[in-house]
Amino acid sequence: MSAPYATFGLAPAMRAGGVLANGDHQVHRDFMDFLVDGRPLLFRLSDLDAVSPLASDVPPAIFTTHVRRLLLEAEAPLAGGRYVIYGCPECESIECGAVTAVIERDGTDVVWRDFAWQTYESVDPERGGYRGIGPYRFDGEQYRRELERLLPPSGPAAPAPAPVARRVLLVGARVAVLARLAAALRTIGIGADIATDADRVAAEELRAYPAVVFGPAVSGPERTAVRQAFERIGADTAYVDGLLPVVPVLVAQVEHALDRGAPAQRRLVRLDATDGGTATVEVTSACRVSLVAYRIDRLSRPRAQEVFSGFLEPGEHRIPLDARSVKGRACLVARTTGSVLTAPVAHG
Repeated sequence: MSAPYATFGLAPAMRAGGVLANGDHQVHRDFMDFLVDGRPLLFRLSDLDAVSPLASDVPPAIFTTHVRRLLLEAEAPLAGGRYVIYGCPECESIECGAVTAVIERDGTDVVWRDFAWQTYESVDPERGGYRGIGPYRFDGEQYRRELERLLPPSGPAAPAPAPVARRVLLVGARVAVLARLAAALRTIGIGADIATDADRVAAEELRAYPAVVFGPAVSGPERTAVRQAFERIGADTAYVDGLLPVVPVLVAQVEHALDRGAPAQRRLVRLDATDGGTATVEVTSACRVSLVAYRIDRLSRPRAQEVFSGFLEPGEHRIPLDARSVKGRACLVARTTGSVLTAPVAHG
């Protein structure tokens, strides 16, 4: 079939989990996203909250099956030669809805076409089809090379890749805030361990922590000692100092620390706020953004207020804030379907 050539690629992506202002939980998922001409395909689907089948937390055998299907080495899971491109991040059930497409060979090339939103075993492309998405023609050799990088080494002795488990280290006394934070992180699929310092953690275990959260009582010298322990083993670790002792804020900070994707592959790239009444939000693709203000009142009670929820076009946007929502010690949490940012409210 006739279609212009596009480049095919893969890049690590994240569906940010979180504890939302209304008390709901959103599961954390790490996955490989598809890049078409260097841009995440998911971004072309606007405000879709979904992950690809190439998620790090699926069993190795199932992960390999998904790769083999995309390589057209295994039978299509749906009628009409259709394959799941993105599915529900919570349950991955077709009944929740999925983006599917026909994947086929055309000579030595591979073509993705007839993208559609599907909730049953069969689909009507006229009613559920995505207008303007595809078809995409990929060079067969380049396409295969990218996907085969995800497969375990061949050979009878080659071990299957183990699922990636996200873990963070919470450093500080076992106080209520850290305990509640650890429980919330585990609820959304992120492991959390509490330690008083890095000296109590074996060196080989430190590499398992891509992020460290410092409790409020940890002194400057103690923080320096923790950083030096990770630097000695060459670990690429992100460090989080809590903006507020509020669990949803701390969870959002951890999620941002775990997001190692390139800025060009993120939807949400900037968040600033001042008590003058304005928040600045920048997004790279059209998406829905929610903005929640958190603050500590005069009686040390946490307060939360949604100050914006709406669809934003690519670019920079200024959003007015209610001065009462950011009074005193306050911060903002901005969330899209794929990422989250936090920012303190600058006073003065």
